[in-house]
Amino acid sequence: MASSADLLKELRIDRSAPPSPPNRKRKRMALLAVGAGVAAVLLGTWVVFGRDDAVEVRTANVVAIGNGGGGASTVLDATGYVVARRMATVSAKITGKVRDVRIEEGMRVEAGQIMATLDPIDADAVRDLAASQVSAAKSQIGSVQAQLREAEANVKRLGGLVQQQLVSKAQYDQAIAQRDALRAQLATSHHNAQVAADSLRIADNGVDNTVVRAPFAGVVIAKAAQPGEIVSPLSAGGGFTRTGIGTIVDMDSLEVEVEVNEAQIGRVLPHMRAQAMLNAYPDWKIPAEVIAIIPAADRGKATVKVRVGLMVKDPRIVPDMGVRVSFLEEAKPAGEKQPSGVLAPAAAIVQRGGKDVAFVVVDEKARVRELKLGRTLGDDREVTEGLSGGDTVVVDPPEKLADGMRVKPAKAEATE
Repeated sequence: MASSADLLKELRIDRSAPPSPPNRKRKRMALLAVGAGVAAVLLGTWVVFGRDDAVEVRTANVVAIGNGGGGASTVLDATGYVVARRMATVSAKITGKVRDVRIEEGMRVEAGQIMATLDPIDADAVRDLAASQVSAAKSQIGSVQAQLREAEANVKRLGGLVQQQLVSKAQYDQAIAQRDALRAQLATSHHNAQVAADSLRIADNGVDNTVVRAPFAGVVIAKAAQPGEIVSPLSAGGGFTRTGIGTIVDMDSLEVEVEVNEAQIGRVLPHMRAQAMLNAYPDWKIPAEVIAIIPAADRGKATVKVRVGLMVKDPRIVPDMGVRVSFLEEAKPAGEKQPSGVLAPAAAIVQRGGKDVAFVVVDEKARVRELKLGRTLGDDREVTEGLSGGDTVVVDPPEKLADGMRVKPAKAEATE
């Protein structure tokens, strides 16, 4: 076993060994330099092409409000929906199987136009039976009339013979009774014929009920039934029975319904001028007028419903569209300052440094704008300074978003 002294000798550095050749050291340095260059190129490529530091955000457009044109200014803004005063889901009056459907969504129909037909086999059978009953009743009338003519002639003949005492009075009275009975029978036959004719008209109505017609002129917005399905006005068959053929809307009856806070309903007057702006066409200002203020309040929402008539008929206006209505006051004298501003989503307004700000998208970059706020109108806020109509603002801006940062629209979530 080696002693401690031998082990210490093994730990000594042998300085007599020759140094490494100079050319090997230079080769090692060259390889390190080449590797560093390649790494720098790869890093630069990743920075330029691989990194995307733009923040994904949701955006919305700012809508201008204020002067409504013609010297009138807005006293109140409210949101609501386009509704139709005349809209009907058309159904058959009877239960039956659909044979033919003649409507499609978007199709215009006129009043009385056939929308669908039901299988008429049962209704035709009932009508044929009623027609046979009418024929039988008319035949019965003819038979009784022939018998009555014979009875009347017999009475007339016996009347002359009884005066000559050639026949008995009892035989003459019997002939008179038979004549009167036939007269009553003829009246009954006429009544039965009338009842049969009424039954035939009812049967005709039953056949006509197998044809579903449009109650008024309008546009089809929904087709609910297909050939072969069972339809019933009472839905007697549960989930397997249709209750309607289709839904039609009278586009000339379109109007707007808005809900106004009950604390501000005093600003709205009957026949007051208004201006409607569809959410789908925010730059289109539609002249309107207050039709009526519904005399009832919603205690849950503390609002009052107001009907607003549209002064323009246009195919772009369809039911259930979102709309914003500005109620206009009378024109003010020339030179008097008119209110102005914009409406921005309340979710786009945040606090930064104790100030109300919004991020406006300009050239794919977020720019901070300090705001002066006005009224709260539903999900929107009135902004009197800081934004202009048509600006694109960031909705629900993240905390990390700062002035000058690049942004890009968030990808729409896929729907199943």
